[in-house]
This record gives sequence, C-alpha cells and structure tokens, in this order.
Amino acid sequence: MTDSCTDFKRIVVKQKVQQVGVSAETVAFNLKKAFESRGGDEINIEISQRTDGYDVPITSKNLWISTPYNLFIDVVQALFDIDTLHFHVISGLDDGDNVTLRYHFSLFSYAERNDRVGVSVIVKVPKSNLVMPSLFYVIPGIEYSERENREMYGVEFDGLPNKALMFLPDQWDEEIKPWRDDEAGLSQKPDTLRRLS
Repeated sequence: MTDSCTDFKRIVVKQKVQQVGVSAETVAFNLKKAFESRGGDEINIEISQRTDGYDVPITSKNLWISTPYNLFIDVVQALFDIDTLHFHVISGLDDGDNVTLRYHFSLFSYAERNDRVGVSVIVKVPKSNLVMPSLFYVIPGIEYSERENREMYGVEFDGLPNKALMFLPDQWDEEIKPWRDDEAGLSQKPDTLRRLS
C-alpha cells in the first residue's frame, strides 16, 4: 500500500449536483461500472433494506461493499466521485488471520427524511501487515475511530497525526490489544485483565 497522505491528497470533495431520487441500486451499479475495467468482480456489493417508523415509515437501504485490501483507497475514491460521504464509525472484528474493519458512511446528498442510503466498506487487514491508510486528511472526524481501532486491535493508520491512547491508561503496555482474540489480546494475559478490573 502506498503512502495514504499522497493517495488522499488527490481526493478533492467536489461540489456535487444533487441527484434527487437516485437509488442505492444506481449507486451500486455506478460503483461496479467504475471497477469493471480493473476486474470489478473483486469487489462485492450487497444491498439490504429496512423500514422503521410508526406514523411515517422511513426506508433505509444499505450498501455492503467488500473490497480487497489493495483496492480500499480506490473504492473510497469512487464513492467520493459518486457523492459526498458522511462518516459514522469504524467497527472492527478479530477474524483469525485478519482484522476486519467496517467503515460506516451514509451518502450525503441522499440523506432525506424518507430515503436514506447507508454504505459500509468492509476490508480485511492481514495481521501480518496491520496497516491501513488514514482517511483523516479527507474526513477529519474519523480520527477517533482510527485511534480506537489502533488502540484496541493494533491496526496502524498511516498518516494519522495523533496516535495517543484514548481509552486505556497512559502506562498501558501497547503490545496488548484488548479486543484481539489471539496472543495479542487480553484472554492470553489474565494478570493484565485483573489489573484493569
């Protein structure tokens, strides 16, 4: 993976023409089309739908985009080309040989009262190289989610300016990653767990 600061300096959040009424299916089609020439089968897109609300039903559609590690930057760039992304949170999971990160967004232009489009970009980061490019210079509000995943899973975010601990004590042994299920996690170090409780 190349230097994330360099990669993301090319992302410029452009003034978008509001595309009222564009569906999640259209966004998925446009994203797949953007990757056709490079082997678009490498990314997988699923669409789910949920309806909430009692008096006024609100329909939410979510795009679940699984991308290989090496295409992560390109997928995020393609989403920015489609619309401005509103960041929510990064969730993580220890998946054996990988840490799976889910970047949760919504599409800004489509966020209307009765029509919402959520986007989750899912990427498996191999434990043998736990490094992801930071999105901080494009989405400053992502800092706390990146720091949390760094602290709890050990994922380094290349280009993240502040890597100080947020949740664990200052004197914490940073070799111990509390949310990991392997030898780096707390389950293998019961004495550490007792000190925390």
